[in-house]
Amino acid sequence: MQPNALLDALLAEAGMSHAGFAAHVNQAGRSRGLALRYEHTAVARWLKGQRPRGHVPDLLCEVLGSRLRRPLSLDDIGLGLPGSAGAAGDAGQGSPPGSPLGGFVDRATALWRADGQARPQLLAAGAVCGTPAVIPVWEWENPPEDADVSRSGPTPVGPEHIEILRAARVHYELMYRRAGGVATRERVVRFLGSETAPLLRGSYPDTLGRGLYRATGSLVAVAGICAYDSDAHGLAQRYFHQALRLAKASGDRGLGAYVIALLVNQSLHLGEFRQAVAFAEAALRAAGRHITPALSADLHAMQAKAYARLGDGSAALECIRRAEAAAERIRPGSEPDETGYVQPGLVNVQVAEALLGLGELDAAYEQATAAVDTPAHDRGRVHRLAILCNIQLRQGEADGAVVAATEMAERARGMESLRLRDRLRAVREQLLTSGCAGAQETAHLIDGALRVPL
Repeated sequence: MQPNALLDALLAEAGMSHAGFAAHVNQAGRSRGLALRYEHTAVARWLKGQRPRGHVPDLLCEVLGSRLRRPLSLDDIGLGLPGSAGAAGDAGQGSPPGSPLGGFVDRATALWRADGQARPQLLAAGAVCGTPAVIPVWEWENPPEDADVSRSGPTPVGPEHIEILRAARVHYELMYRRAGGVATRERVVRFLGSETAPLLRGSYPDTLGRGLYRATGSLVAVAGICAYDSDAHGLAQRYFHQALRLAKASGDRGLGAYVIALLVNQSLHLGEFRQAVAFAEAALRAAGRHITPALSADLHAMQAKAYARLGDGSAALECIRRAEAAAERIRPGSEPDETGYVQPGLVNVQVAEALLGLGELDAAYEQATAAVDTPAHDRGRVHRLAILCNIQLRQGEADGAVVAATEMAERARGMESLRLRDRLRAVREQLLTSGCAGAQETAHLIDGALRVPL
């Protein structure tokens, strides 16, 4: 039995207590000749996932719809048929085909509220694969488009609100880079629930609404990045799918391609290499002229890594060529905020990983060295040093590997990131297995970075 996140979020939006909601349901029942005696304990059971009997679910829709001044279906309140897109357990997974954008907003904000309540089942859920993973990408790429995203709600939304969301995205992305996703995720989710959700339910015309959805989609993507960095892959995927739906509502194809790049990166981590290739192709195809050189370079480089893992050397090398050509077209100041992660040296380290997968150690070393020699923020530098250390150990360059691993451990201190911890553990194991001089001392340094539990 899954908690009903949709009903929980709607009750919060309506500002109704459990006892007050029960009283209103009893009153609505009396108007239909039903003698109901629900109390707050019944509402608590519904929120835990219990389904009310008989016609009571319809009464719940009636009471909440009247309070919120909009019609609500059983799906909207999390009491649709089991397995339907609107079921409580699917909150935030995306709007079902043909459903209004308002229904998606309700489901999205329900997920934010549930995540803000630190529900363990959200963090423990695995990512979906196969058709459920592909459908959100397909729906983003194909019609129908949102003809009008305007909305009438209790709070007027202005350009200043969109600027706040943009500033929040920059703030939380910087926090993620400095402190890691584990430390940042709770802050982003709390902001989404308290500040962003009321704006989405507010009042705005179409043009302003598209700006609102774009800013929200970019911020939700950061929440997904933080969830990915926290090893909560099912939750991260749901945030990425939300961001993709918001990108479609905004009409910004470039933003959608950026979100798909995040899904490609997650697919690579999960070993879904063919899916990574297909998603990257979808982004490049659908975004077309709206895709920037930085994003094009990253997508091609990730495709190269996927092809390398699939054993297709010729396709990997072709994608490397395209990635390097796109990287040469990057011009500082001409990229949107979202692609700021494609810093100088990033494509080099991506290419190094692809070449490593192909067994081309000398070429991989050259690319990894170029990446490390390029300035980067600490998080990016940790990743680059990890790749360089791996290559050096395979080449038998133990002294260089120890130097890289030592700096890596020092740079990672203070960051709460499970992805960086994975890299630290992998480097530690590689060092100890090599038996090189200085391995024990460096492993001890890494242990110090890993000592504090997250």
